[in-house]
Formats: sequence, structure tokens, C-alpha cells
Amino acid sequence: MQRNLERQALSAREQHAARMNASTWGLLCLLGLIWGGSFFFARIAVTAIPPFTLVLLRVALAAIALQIYVAGRHGIYAAFAGRWRQFLLLGLINNAIPHTLIFLGQTQIGAGLAAILNATTPVWTVLIANVLTSDERLSAMKIAGCLLGLAGTAVLIGPSAFTGLSPTSGVPLWALILPVAAAVSYGFAAIYGKGFRDLAPPVTAAGQLIASSVIMLPVSLAIDQPWQLAMPEVTVLSAILALALLSTAYGYILYFRILAQAGATNASLVTLLVPPSAVLLGFLFLGETLHAADLAGMALIAFGLLVLDGRLISWLRKS
Repeated sequence: MQRNLERQALSAREQHAARMNASTWGLLCLLGLIWGGSFFFARIAVTAIPPFTLVLLRVALAAIALQIYVAGRHGIYAAFAGRWRQFLLLGLINNAIPHTLIFLGQTQIGAGLAAILNATTPVWTVLIANVLTSDERLSAMKIAGCLLGLAGTAVLIGPSAFTGLSPTSGVPLWALILPVAAAVSYGFAAIYGKGFRDLAPPVTAAGQLIASSVIMLPVSLAIDQPWQLAMPEVTVLSAILALALLSTAYGYILYFRILAQAGATNASLVTLLVPPSAVLLGFLFLGETLHAADLAGMALIAFGLLVLDGRLISWLRKS
């Protein structure tokens, strides 16, 4: 009897921790904006830096910046020494594997379709969390919210993403599977990352990025041979720094804070916010046109997030 009461109390505490409040929603929107902005920085940097080397620079510079920021606080070095295997696994499934899979898939399919497939991350996270956790069980509202968000992403990207995917187009099946596999990897990473909730978010972010740097270094050296590259221009260097410091170092601090406060499913919702953030930034700063389909897609994503939050549905039921 006592054990059952203790388990119920623990479950209640876990469920409370996994709720989204106004502050957490604000952090999630900010993270979506920051990661949406990473498309701008990457668009500039990739013109001069090969993808694997760009990934290495992104994670390595961010790791250095975070270590300078933490400056030995929060028991960072004790955490690294005691959990280096866990950090290595987190860096593998949250950075190295998904980034590589998405890049390989994009050698055969467009960026729009890859973004749609990657936006399935919340769906996979919901399913994985239902099996591997006790505090993020499957519910009709979670599934409905994820599917609405995914539909909104598809509308936002538009039908052009599917151009060339006719049965005779010759697009290989593996190119479609790899971005989905990346989304599954992100789902597992979100669940696994909950085990670092006892650490300060900058420590978790720094440990993951150091591990990712160790993994990506031999890949970059073997494939891109970066010693043969010419010195990038100032604009490219600026884009790399922005990608590393803002989109990665600060972005992952926000991500692990959201993960600790609201759980894996809610943290994964950021993948639904990235495409509309990129579209809005293009409209505001690059003079790109905002179409009716863009507004419709954003509305669907927003409605999906409201369904996942649950409070609007509860209020309508009570009314």
C-alpha cells in the first residue's frame, strides 16, 4: 500500500513537471525562432564550407563557448568525468546521427520534403515516450496535436516539396527513409536527455556538444579534407559564429531547460515551430513574399500546439 502511494506521488510530480506554462511556451517559441534563424546562417556558410566540416565547426565552437560561459561552475568537470559515456551517446543520437542522415537524404530529395519528414519528430517522440516513460503516456490529444502540426508544416512548405516524387522519378526509397530515421533519433534523444535533468542546462549542452565534436572530427577529416579549403570570407565566418554561438550554444541551453521543465514530447514541438519561424524571418528581413498557404500552415501548427497544450480544450469542455 505504501509503495503504491509513493509511486502515485512520484507519477503526480512527474506529470506536474511535464506541464507547459506560459514561461515554457515563451522559451519554446524563442527556441523555434533561433533554430529557424539557423537556416539563414547555414545558407551563407554552406556556400564555402562542406556540410560535415560545417557541422563540426558548429558543435565544436559552441562547445568551447559553453565551457567559457560555465567557467567551471555547476560541477561541470565532475559531470563530464562521471558521465562521459552518457554524453557520448546523447551527442551521437541528438547531433551526429540525425544531422548525417538528413544530409544524406538531401542528396536525393529537396530541403522542403526533408523538413516535412523531420517535422515528424514530435509524433515519434510521443510514441517512444509512451513505451519508455511513465509520465508521458499516449493520448488522443497528443496524437491529434502532432498530426495537426505536421499537416501545417506540409502546407507551409507547399506541394513543390513533393515535385519529382512520381513512381517514375527514380527517387530512391532510402532517401525518404533517412530523414524519418533522423526524426526517430531525435525522439530517442529527447527521452534520453531527460536523464540529465539534475544537471544545469549549460552543462548538459556543453557535454553533448563536446561529444558531438569528438564524433564529427574524424568524419570531417575523412570526407571533407578541410585542410584543402580556402580561407572563408568575413560573411561566411560571421555566419559560422552565429550558427555556433546563437543557434547551437544558446539554443541547446534553451532546449535542455525546456526538456527539464516540460518533458520530451513538449520539447520536441520545437521542430514544428522552426519552419514558420524561417518563413517569418524571410518575410521580415529578406523581403520574401508571405503567401496564403504560409498563413494557413502557421494557423494549423498553432492549432496543433493548442490541442497539445490541452488547456484550451479543457476550457471549451467546461464552457
